[in-house]
Amino acid sequence: MIIKKRVYKADKKVNPFIGVLLFLISIVLLAISGPIGLVYGLLHSFVRNGTKGIGEFLLKIAISVDQLGNVIMQHLLNSLWVKKGRYNFGNRDETISSALGRNKKLGTLTAFGNSIDKLLDTLDPNHSLNSIDYYIEPSEQIIDKLAWVHIIDGRILMTRTEGREKYYIPGGKREHGENDAKALSREIMEELSVEIDVMSLYFIGIFEAQADGHKPGILVRMTCYTACYEGKLLPNMEIAEMVWLNYKDKHMVSEVDTLIFDFLKEKGQLG
Repeated sequence: MIIKKRVYKADKKVNPFIGVLLFLISIVLLAISGPIGLVYGLLHSFVRNGTKGIGEFLLKIAISVDQLGNVIMQHLLNSLWVKKGRYNFGNRDETISSALGRNKKLGTLTAFGNSIDKLLDTLDPNHSLNSIDYYIEPSEQIIDKLAWVHIIDGRILMTRTEGREKYYIPGGKREHGENDAKALSREIMEELSVEIDVMSLYFIGIFEAQADGHKPGILVRMTCYTACYEGKLLPNMEIAEMVWLNYKDKHMVSEVDTLIFDFLKEKGQLG
């Protein structure tokens, strides 16, 4: 398992000179220390865990190389593998297979991209779809949000914002330095005037789809939780309406929320 720090905002633009300098330094360090580190790593992994240790060590390297390839070849892949309305290759925290899977879901693969995807599927069924990484750092193409799923008698609590027609599961974006519990608690208080019991937070899942009101290729990633609360539910701030919807009402909600509706229906929680 590869542990990585979760960052909730896109990378800042850097000075081009700094970028070139760091690139040259990294190449020199890799050329000098890379072979030594590889040999030592293989020996260390074998002594600790035998052939299994070597396999795990090489898998980590393979994932890192794949992420590097996603950056190095991003412009070529964006030209040959995907078409307009695409999700771009190039996120430094993402593998090529993950970006390929996102484009497969969006239906934005070119004929060449589809052929690559089919080739990978012959080696590993549903390879690109199974490779989608829902924990990568957000980029300009991924809107990272949290949602509070609250269901009573088979109906889910939904809200509508001023000026919009569709209904959304309550929640919102994190602010700088906030963890999931703090951010979701603040958002629900701002929207519905109740206090989330953070000790009762229960993770449901992560869902991703085209973001409503944004150009094609911009995705929203929704991390969903259930939780108990204290207080009386009352629409607050920009919330124009609060309603309870059934599965048959999913045509009234956003694209990512339809995925959540399908999931909850399959689990027998939504009527």
